[in-house]
Amino acid sequence: MNTIALRIFDFLKQYPPFQLLEKEQLLAVSQAVDVIYLRKEDLLFEIDQPIAACFYVVRDGAVGLFRAAGELADECDEGDIFGLRALVRKGTYMLNAKAVEESVVYSISSKILENYITVNVEANQFLMSSFVSNTRFNSIEHKKYPFFNPDLIETQTADYSKNPVVCAPETTVRDAAILMTKRRVGSVVIVNNNHPLGIITDKDLRTKIATGKFKNTEKVSVIMSSPVKTFSQKITVADAQIAMLRHRITHLCITKDGTPTSELTGILSEHDIIVLREHNASALIKEIKRTKTVEQLKNIRARAELLIIRYLKQDIPITFIGRMISAINEAITQHIIDGAIEYLGEHPPVNFAWLSLGSQGREEQLLLTDQDNALVFEDVPKEDYKTTKSYFLKLAKKITTDLNTVGFEFCPAQMMASHSKWCKSVSKWKKQFNQWITKPNQDHLMFCAIFFDFEHIYGTKKLLDDLSEHIFSSIDSHTIFLNFMGKNALLNPPPLGFFRQFLVEDDGAHKDQFDIKARAMMPLVDAARLLILSHNTKSLNNTVQRYKKLAKLEPQNKDVYFFCAASYKDLLRFRTKQGLKNKNSGRFIDLESLSKIDRLALKRTFKAVKSIQELIKTRFRLAQMM
Repeated sequence: MNTIALRIFDFLKQYPPFQLLEKEQLLAVSQAVDVIYLRKEDLLFEIDQPIAACFYVVRDGAVGLFRAAGELADECDEGDIFGLRALVRKGTYMLNAKAVEESVVYSISSKILENYITVNVEANQFLMSSFVSNTRFNSIEHKKYPFFNPDLIETQTADYSKNPVVCAPETTVRDAAILMTKRRVGSVVIVNNNHPLGIITDKDLRTKIATGKFKNTEKVSVIMSSPVKTFSQKITVADAQIAMLRHRITHLCITKDGTPTSELTGILSEHDIIVLREHNASALIKEIKRTKTVEQLKNIRARAELLIIRYLKQDIPITFIGRMISAINEAITQHIIDGAIEYLGEHPPVNFAWLSLGSQGREEQLLLTDQDNALVFEDVPKEDYKTTKSYFLKLAKKITTDLNTVGFEFCPAQMMASHSKWCKSVSKWKKQFNQWITKPNQDHLMFCAIFFDFEHIYGTKKLLDDLSEHIFSSIDSHTIFLNFMGKNALLNPPPLGFFRQFLVEDDGAHKDQFDIKARAMMPLVDAARLLILSHNTKSLNNTVQRYKKLAKLEPQNKDVYFFCAASYKDLLRFRTKQGLKNKNSGRFIDLESLSKIDRLALKRTFKAVKSIQELIKTRFRLAQMM
């Protein structure tokens, strides 16, 4: 095997689907790859050019996929696959592929695809999901964000146009074209009693009218494509894409029952699918990496909220939405940290790590709330400590300021890495945790509740692993600490009064409003944290995941834990919907605005709070401490 083929083999084996191939299969693929060098601005293929019998993998550099107007549809970088959908669809290319920087691209023929890749079950499964979703994952992204499962994303119902442009069969092509131009659409459906008979598109006007094949005075019924392909209102994104590719069409008619004999309710175009995909989490994360300003990051985070709204309407699991938004928040923070280091113009003096705390650390921060974060840096000689910390405080101030610009407000209690108290070396953090654990007063317990849910965001993870080991060791040496945490977890009893009325705020800015965070959600969060710590279980911060783990560890109590997990998911969804509706954090709720059904649903979750608090009271023998 020649040296070039070996280099190709070493590169491809890092990325799916190639990493899923048998060694012999991948060796055969590597030997047959064509290597293409592209200078910046070089075109690999163009719109309307016949599709080559191959697809492509970016080896180095980046290739942009552009629409006819020059708008960037996507950018493919190292390990990304592109051109696969075109290869399967055949015909001509619908996008321009242009090198946005000096690039090396591997070309893999359709014969290689058929002979070595599609015959491998796992590789074929990955390619098909990638093909249907038009999503490219490199190995790093796939490991880091495994929940960006194309199968899950593509099972949501397609968001189609509810106001299709229609005309009668006797309408002239000229009048139909004027109507399409006026309404700024690429198609018009020909109907009879609002039942779809046929469709004409921009392509029909180009290929049938502009070529002189038909006159524009002809009736639309003469040039329309008929019969139309109709689908139900619940068509998924994946099914829509498969239908378009299978029938080589770009528009689907949506009817009440999915048949041509029922009422037309909408039209779904290939453009709608592209727009939908450009606003999914994976696309936003790729876009974050290309941003140049904090304002651009702010715009992306605002678009993420639109994604939340759409996913809530589609009934996508709230835990998936939480992880998705957390990944977007994490990518934004990482990009800001990179920018802050560059802004200071000085490389960090020692290794450090950035931590997200609280709800972000638990992957439960769906809405824009205030930031909770901290910074830990490597131990340095005593004489260097002051200057080292000074650098990291400057860095943290820049980071938290930029996060504030994006929309994450400054923490009112100053629990941020830009505050001297939350920016320390590893040894000083260990000393701090020791103090909190060995002297558990109310403030220390509150700090533990926030800091025990930390998540590594940036930097040297080993620093946090070291810190985490120290925390668990310290708790093991002071087991009474868990009893104090248990007592603290009971401070907020089920939020119903003597007459089963909601307990609301007595005074202040939120007088007579219900605090869903403090009174319903935090008791479940605190209980899950306490119980998972009691089992010495590490690296599990998410509240729902903690309860699921507890159900496995304590099968005798699994009904209580599953009830708590389900209730917490309901509360998280409820708070998110309230926050989006009222354009705030969703924490304080005006009970008068709730329907009777919503009130009953909320009250059901309070039973979970009661159940888990009773379990804690018994487990830690807290009756005598109360």
